Amino acid sequence: MTADVDFFWDPVCPWAWITSRWVRSVADQRDLEVDWRFIALRIVNEDRDYEKDFGPGYEEGHGLGLRLLRVAAAVRSAHGTAPVGDLYTAFGRRIHVEGDAPSLRAPEGLAAVLGSLDLPTELAGAADDTSWDETVRADTTEAIERAGSFLGTPIVTFAPPDGPSFFGPVISRVPPPGESLELWDAVEKVARFPGFAELKRTRRERPQTAGT
Repeated sequence: MTADVDFFWDPVCPWAWITSRWVRSVADQRDLEVDWRFIALRIVNEDRDYEKDFGPGYEEGHGLGLRLLRVAAAVRSAHGTAPVGDLYTAFGRRIHVEGDAPSLRAPEGLAAVLGSLDLPTELAGAADDTSWDETVRADTTEAIERAGSFLGTPIVTFAPPDGPSFFGPVISRVPPPGESLELWDAVEKVARFPGFAELKRTRRERPQTAGT
């Protein structure tokens, strides 16, 4: 069944995490089907010089994101798309809410997350299996082809695969349920206008991940 929304995520991005919690709120209220797909920031930025273009820790963080997406790709291959959203939620809470990203660098930490979702713990080994990069790269390429170059995560598609796609929206907090629907309707309306290109400002508050 075709999803109502495609949401391309990298687990280490706090902005994608907050936007994903907003999308989940809307999906629950509107009974929307979301396909949680992959976009690896490590692949998006593979031609850039991390020492020159990024601050300390970015290469390590993006590398962790790719390793976790390999696990997600293995889960999707073995069990379909249904568990992927819950896996993202488990990764995101560990990283952005509990502040415990280091535990996901170890096989035991990954196995614990998989086990909590009744998924085979041996799939944790996919984190070090570069053969899954082809799958992650295919999703990443599709996301960029839909929305354009020089973008990050999240990328959202309404009525995929041919509906409008865009980077964002980048939000710093999850709105309450009623406001979530208002924001969704506004974003969708703007996205569906064929002439819409960009709406952006660089002034922003820090991502508020507590309680998400």
